Amino acid sequence: MKFGSMLAIYALFWVMSLFVVLPFGVRTSEEVGAEREPGHADSAPHAFSFGRAALRTTVVATALFALFYANYVYGWVTIEMLDWAN
Repeated sequence: MKFGSMLAIYALFWVMSLFVVLPFGVRTSEEVGAEREPGHADSAPHAFSFGRAALRTTVVATALFALFYANYVYGWVTIEMLDWAN
């Protein structure tokens, strides 16, 4: 697999993982015990840290990409193994 392809696939895993990871660890102002800012939704996060979300996303995306690449190299699951491919 070419490096450019690997980078593009990793970027896809990263973006998909970001949307999976975003809701975890988010606390609203009510849960924290702080006053809600006027105009903010009740479900708005009290404090959001993109760095923490990016770190979690990188860990998840790296693990998923490692599994994907290992499957690519070792051929654990192939198109021929899928029932609908026959």
